[in-house]
Amino acid sequence: MRVIGLTGGIASGKSTVAGILEKLGAKVVDADQLSREAVMPCNPAYHAIVAAFGAGILNPDRTIDRKELGKIVFADPEARKRLEEITHPAIRALAEEMLEELRRGGAGIAFYMAPLLIESGGTSRVDEVWVVYADRETQIERLVGRDLISRAEALQRLAAQMPMEEKKRHGRVVIDNRGTPEELEQQVRKIWERELKSPE
Repeated sequence: MRVIGLTGGIASGKSTVAGILEKLGAKVVDADQLSREAVMPCNPAYHAIVAAFGAGILNPDRTIDRKELGKIVFADPEARKRLEEITHPAIRALAEEMLEELRRGGAGIAFYMAPLLIESGGTSRVDEVWVVYADRETQIERLVGRDLISRAEALQRLAAQMPMEEKKRHGRVVIDNRGTPEELEQQVRKIWERELKSPE
């Protein structure tokens, strides 16, 4: 099975691209979804996070308040590193499980969508990398609108990631998402035709 890593910067439109690919018939394993699963109260990573960051990051129902935790880790590189050391192995294990399931099911191609694919050294586990690109100003604008945060907070989040221009250099395929949703869909469909035709 050919595994394609799909990545990009924050608010670059990875999920939108993944949605278009799924519509075209691709199988997508989403690391963001897996990261939510990994920190559920029934999983070991949950207890490690609460031990590291305290009960102040919990919602009344004892689940992790991702916004609260985000405030801490985006403001402190050491805290972010500590969180990643807990979550990355847990997410990796869940991803490998899901990919193995797809492999056993006879899928010819699967996308592994992960925002930190390059930073976490995950490129060695995929056959190639596709990058969803948006320039810095577009990212800031989308982040402010999507997460209802200030420009300063958006800049803080951008600073915590590899710059988009650098990330772009890692992509065998670069999907430019600076235009309209219609232009993006058209572009992804063209790439699909050129690169994959049919995932099965």
